[in-house]
Amino acid sequence: MKYGILFYIMLSSTLAIVKAIRSIPRGKVSCYRDLALAAGFPNGARQVVRVLHSLSEKEKLPWHRVIRADGSIALDSGQGLELQAALLRSEGVEVSKYGQVDMDKYGVVPIPAVKPRKVPHPFPR
Repeated sequence: MKYGILFYIMLSSTLAIVKAIRSIPRGKVSCYRDLALAAGFPNGARQVVRVLHSLSEKEKLPWHRVIRADGSIALDSGQGLELQAALLRSEGVEVSKYGQVDMDKYGVVPIPAVKPRKVPHPFPR
């Protein structure tokens, strides 16, 4: 029974991240941190990376719209930077030759995938 609950938690977190990724509109970008926050995981940027790595192809996720918070593409030259930059440019996003995107112009905060939960006060009055 314990494992069934753990599986459900992992599945629901993955679905929330997938929903947040899918909410990024064409011609816009978002960062790992903001996607994690939208999915309800304040420290979940690495979970976003895991989901992108394992499910991008299978779920047809717009992986190329996810970049670092500073506006840079996380992939190195020869390891996918050129492909990601080309895909972003095809959507009208300006990408510098160094893989930098203007977050003020193209950045978007994803639609929250989950409603924030109210945490009860530990010491009720």
